[in-house]
Amino acid sequence: MTQETKKFADFNLRPELLRALERKGFETPMPVQVCVLEDETLIDSDIMVQARTGSGKTLAFALPLINSMDSKLKEPQIIVLSPTRELAQQTAREFAWIGSECGVRVATLVGGLDMERQIRSLRDGANVVVGTPGRILDHVRRGTFKTSSIKSIVLDEGDHMLDMGFHDEMEAILKSMDSVERTWLFSATIPPEVMNLARQYLNAPKKISLVSDITSHEDITQKAYIIPSRKRFEGLTNVLIWEAPSRALLFCGTRAETQDIADKLCDIGFKATPIHGDMSQRERNTALGALRGGRVSILVATDVAARGLDIDAVSHVIQYGLPQNLESFVHRSGRTGRAGHEGSNRLLLTAREAKQFKFMVSNVGSKMKMEWIPAPDALEIEGQARIRFEKTLIEHALESGEYQPWAESLLKSEEALMLVSGLLAKAYGDQPSGYSIKTDVEAEMNREKSRGDKGRPETSGFKSRSTEARKDSTARPSMGGGVIVNFAQGRSEGWEVGALLGLMCRCIGVGREDVGNIKLREDSAAVELSAKGAVLFESRKERLIQEGLEVSSVRNIESRSSEHREGSKPRTDTRSSYRDRRPSGGRERDTDRPKRRRVTK
Repeated sequence: MTQETKKFADFNLRPELLRALERKGFETPMPVQVCVLEDETLIDSDIMVQARTGSGKTLAFALPLINSMDSKLKEPQIIVLSPTRELAQQTAREFAWIGSECGVRVATLVGGLDMERQIRSLRDGANVVVGTPGRILDHVRRGTFKTSSIKSIVLDEGDHMLDMGFHDEMEAILKSMDSVERTWLFSATIPPEVMNLARQYLNAPKKISLVSDITSHEDITQKAYIIPSRKRFEGLTNVLIWEAPSRALLFCGTRAETQDIADKLCDIGFKATPIHGDMSQRERNTALGALRGGRVSILVATDVAARGLDIDAVSHVIQYGLPQNLESFVHRSGRTGRAGHEGSNRLLLTAREAKQFKFMVSNVGSKMKMEWIPAPDALEIEGQARIRFEKTLIEHALESGEYQPWAESLLKSEEALMLVSGLLAKAYGDQPSGYSIKTDVEAEMNREKSRGDKGRPETSGFKSRSTEARKDSTARPSMGGGVIVNFAQGRSEGWEVGALLGLMCRCIGVGREDVGNIKLREDSAAVELSAKGAVLFESRKERLIQEGLEVSSVRNIESRSSEHREGSKPRTDTRSSYRDRRPSGGRERDTDRPKRRRVTK
């Protein structure tokens, strides 16, 4: 029997589970579910499954684990660790409906919700526990969650949990369980950190991979738009008008940027709302409800805030700026094209960022099919908007023919031209027109091309990191007469070199050539500015403070004899973007930073 013809009824599942699937209208399992269900020996093994986001992995582990558990025992037997409360709540709901007829009781242990209610659900005999590492460890240390009866552990989205700094909590939880029979790890990507965790806590795991090329996804169309560095928001606006998404997730680098972008989009007529770590759980749920209910069409989010979100029929993912790494790009794009639906992934980069992204992709040997085009200009948008408007008019005319006689009489009138013009002015006048950015985009693309043409030929248009660093160091003007600005925030606050560089350029109003070395540490950052940047910084530093950057000190740059010679260190810190952030104790932390006062409209 081929995989295409398999049904849930073909597997050795309890009748209660099959009835629950039938009630939901689920008949044919997805590939990841087939892989786990068809090998009945997996229930006695540790497994490591690599499958993209939205592939149906929750049922892939819920079905076989419920199928083998003793639901008559009123004590925890299955525990699922999730990186975010939203994903944990979603997973708990899946266990609840699929195990309803089997008598499965689920306890959801997440931060931000009433602790006493969680304790009661454990005392009432929950046999499945789903939660975030911080809150689960809190219950373990309080003694309200006894782990001695746990037989099955699921580490869901293991790469995300490690990326968010939950390594210590996960270790403490795993060490607290001494009667575990199986540990299952599910992850969209398998970076070294995940492999290290698997070696330490999984016993000779069987591996299942449904991801041959992590950047390819047949249900998602990939397109990259080149936007001007000094008119980034204008480029974003043009793309949104051009693409006209019905339901979109717009990813930004920092929580401050999400609020700023959402406010600006609302100011010019888009229906947008942010979701970030400064918001309470109630506010986050309201934002999600607004998108699901159609009250807004754009949810502006950070990577951390969007992890684990279950939003159906997201038509577009829009990545605004350079992703921190390829794993981030993959997880973002996985928010669309889910469960067999088609989706669109749009990447908005400057010409310089485009070169960096191409190098990032080439380093992993990806065969991603990405279309690269300049962001649409106002004239292009106007042309497309008129075509859409004319189609809308025809659709309305076909739906209702009552105005056709009137239209015929108007066209016979001597003032027909004026009448039609007046109708268009009244009906079409509020259509968005976009910004004129064509000249800026072409200039920056030509400038980057000329930079790439100088020196020795590049392989596939990419240079090595050392070559790029040498070229940058010699092309950049001297920082003599400039300043070193020290900030009181660093990696522990969620900052990355790329995001910091972009924010400096936008807030101060300088080009990247006016920014020298960036030294990013755990709790601080130091940025060099040229003489021009120093002057502008004095008058515009309040903008940085508003974005969550606290200036701790400013000092003049001393003479440097050799730092900018060819072959010197690159100006940015290129250490791994996986941060060594580990929350203490059992308290769940939202690691999406930096903090700032939330702006309300």
